[in-house]
Amino acid sequence: MAYDEGLADRIRDVVTGEAGLTEKRMFGGLAFLIDGRLAASASSQGGMLLRVDPGETDALVEPPHIDRFEMRGRAMNGWLRVGPEAVATDDALTLWVDRGVAYARSLPPR
Repeated sequence: MAYDEGLADRIRDVVTGEAGLTEKRMFGGLAFLIDGRLAASASSQGGMLLRVDPGETDALVEPPHIDRFEMRGRAMNGWLRVGPEAVATDDALTLWVDRGVAYARSLPPR
């Protein structure tokens, strides 16, 4: 399944103008990186892949349609699957993307 190009465009609208922004195809989706660090991605599984502070993962997966990202069957702290329902509005999308950008900015550049 290809990533949702409409969602990618919406994410792009949120991150346009961010210093150090690049786009890269990753994990079958389109990732938006800040200084080489993934902030958010339009996922090939639908919805969005988001990078967050690992210590905040438990609290962030409480709302509906937000889960830990799983890689090879292992749930990963600091990586979220944000379902399309959770980013249906522009305000909701902006909240999640801003969280990913803030975390990417907190990491050393690559």
